[in-house]
Amino acid sequence: MRPSVLTAFDAIIDVRSPGEYAHDHLPGAISLPVLDDAERARIGTVYKERSPFEAKRLGAALVARNIARHLETALDGRPKQWRPLVYCWRGGKRSAAFAHVLREVGWAAQTLEGGYRAYRRSIVEQLATLPAAFSFRVVHGATGSGKSRLLRALARAHAQVLDLEELAAHRGSVLGELPGRPQPSQKMFESRLYAALAALDPGRTVYVEGESRKIGQLQVPEALIAAMRAAACLRLEADMEARVALLMQEYRHFLSAPGVLAAQLDCLAPLHGRERVAGWKALAAGGAWEALVARLLAEHYDPAYHRSAQRNFARLAQAQVLRVAAADDEVFAGMARALAA
Repeated sequence: MRPSVLTAFDAIIDVRSPGEYAHDHLPGAISLPVLDDAERARIGTVYKERSPFEAKRLGAALVARNIARHLETALDGRPKQWRPLVYCWRGGKRSAAFAHVLREVGWAAQTLEGGYRAYRRSIVEQLATLPAAFSFRVVHGATGSGKSRLLRALARAHAQVLDLEELAAHRGSVLGELPGRPQPSQKMFESRLYAALAALDPGRTVYVEGESRKIGQLQVPEALIAAMRAAACLRLEADMEARVALLMQEYRHFLSAPGVLAAQLDCLAPLHGRERVAGWKALAAGGAWEALVARLLAEHYDPAYHRSAQRNFARLAQAQVLRVAAADDEVFAGMARALAA
């Protein structure tokens, strides 16, 4: 499904239940359910325990009531020329009912053939081929060298950037959870990824961080992993002092939540043993944050990075090396301007 299909409409309306919408939806779609989660479950029960006819009668009453509410609230004030695209799970009765009422009002409403299911099938197909169309440049560097900071600076310098950690709402490590931002579902991540790729120009370089196959609980599509691992690389280098300073800025939310940090560190016990983890937790409990970060880098992150990066990225040995002089935004802005030029 090409983006041009969706941009031909003034709005995309998802009439599925709120739970279905939250799991995944078309980019930019607004949720106007004709049945909420409880109503949908109720109709299913009536269908099984009483009869299909009774379920349809009840469903029609609920759908009519909900459509009326949307007309009086979310759709109030829409002009006569407004053109919405309406979809449900399979392009069936829910979207057909909503679109019929909208057309009776006078709006040129259309339904999405095949519904969300057809959209999802298209996303899977596109993500299997689309990454090969781009020329990626993969940003490498040990943890704390400022890879995410450079990507943000590159975006501000109008370079093309694919920020996988932003799309996945996770920084990719055992301490990578973002406060107040749960990860999306796998399907939602793939929808976001497709939308981001579709907005890029294949004729220009795309900068992306050298991620592993998983970002938190989410799987990066195999075709994208393959394209990244075959791509040209650049590598950031920073001394320990700068790296610690960068990480203190990026992960400062742990300073006010030592209990959360301790629970995350416990996840590393199978790799490092309880004695070493206890040492890290003691530094956190004592507020020795810089010492803790330095030890985590030396004892966990650096060995893991060196094992995986050289093995997985064939062109890393030929990478352009950029020196990070300090944990300062202007340092990254200068590097970004030079790269974008």
